[in-house]
Amino acid sequence: MSKVTCDMAMSLDGFVAGPHQSLDKPFGEGVDDRLHQWMFDEPERHAAVIEGITAAGAFIMGRNMFGPGRGAWDLDWNGWWGDEPPYHAPVFVLTHHPRGPLTMKGGTTFIFVTDGIEAAMARAREAAGDRDVAIAGGAETVNQYLAAGLIDELRLHVAPVILGRGERLLHNVGDITLQPLGAPSGTGLVTHLTYRVIR
Repeated sequence: MSKVTCDMAMSLDGFVAGPHQSLDKPFGEGVDDRLHQWMFDEPERHAAVIEGITAAGAFIMGRNMFGPGRGAWDLDWNGWWGDEPPYHAPVFVLTHHPRGPLTMKGGTTFIFVTDGIEAAMARAREAAGDRDVAIAGGAETVNQYLAAGLIDELRLHVAPVILGRGERLLHNVGDITLQPLGAPSGTGLVTHLTYRVIR
C-alpha cells in the first residue's frame, strides 16, 4: 500500500533552513551546503538514501521551496534545479497565486495548487497511483502536513550543525508520536533516522 513520506535534512537544533532565504541564499543565511554536505561529498555512501528521496510517484512542496518569490509569479523562474529537476514525476506546489503547469525535461511537471494542502494531497495521490507521495518541503509545508496527520513516514537526515535560527521543523505540529523504523545509520556528516508517524 502506498504511503506519504517526507525526507528532510536538518540541523541538530531542528532547523532545515536559515533566516532570510533569497535567490543568492536558497537555504538562508549561514547555511550554504552545511545540511546537505553528505549528499555532495559522500554520494556513494548514501546512495540508497538519496535514491529514496526521489523515488515517489508524486511530490508536494511549498512555494518557498520552488523559488524565492512571494507575490505575483515571475514566469521566467522555473525552479532551482535547471532544465531537468530531480523529481521525474508530478510536483504539486502550494501557492496563493495561480500559475499554469510547467513541464520540464525528464518527466517533471510542476502543478501549482491554490486551494490548500488537502487539495494538493488529493491530486498528488491520484497522480502517484500505487506509488508513494512525498512531501518535499520546506519546513512550513511539512509542519502543516504533520499537524493535519497526513504524513505516514518521516525520514530525518541530521547534520552535526547548530544553526540557532531559521526555519524550524516540528514547530506547532501538535502531540505526535514517532515510532523508530530500523536502526539509525550514517557517517560523520549525517545521521539518518526514520520514523513511522503514529496518529
